Amino acid sequence: MGTAAGSAFDTETLRRAIEGNTGNNLLSLYTDDAEIRIVDRDNQPSHPTVLHGRGQIAELLDDIYSRDMTHKLDQCVVQGDRAAYSESCEYADGTRVLAESMVTLRDGKIADQLIIQAWDE
Repeated sequence: MGTAAGSAFDTETLRRAIEGNTGNNLLSLYTDDAEIRIVDRDNQPSHPTVLHGRGQIAELLDDIYSRDMTHKLDQCVVQGDRAAYSESCEYADGTRVLAESMVTLRDGKIADQLIIQAWDE
């Protein structure tokens, strides 16, 4: 991990932000006009959840980090202005969630993100 050559995106900072206790550090890694698209069982590819801007992203992160669960960055690859990473999460009751993200970077921050997630039912 670490900073990719030619990029200001630091994967160790991403790890600390994901594995932290609040979404504030993670939110700081997004551009003001960032967009997130989320695809899962309830939000299928033709109708993903779409969040625009740090305000909506903050609401999502506040919700996620208010839950009794742990988060772990499993893998991250950065190449130029693109990055991909895997995140695994586990609720206190043992329910697991896996999320895969593909991001576009601008000036070392996340400008666009596609999240594909699945969870135990």
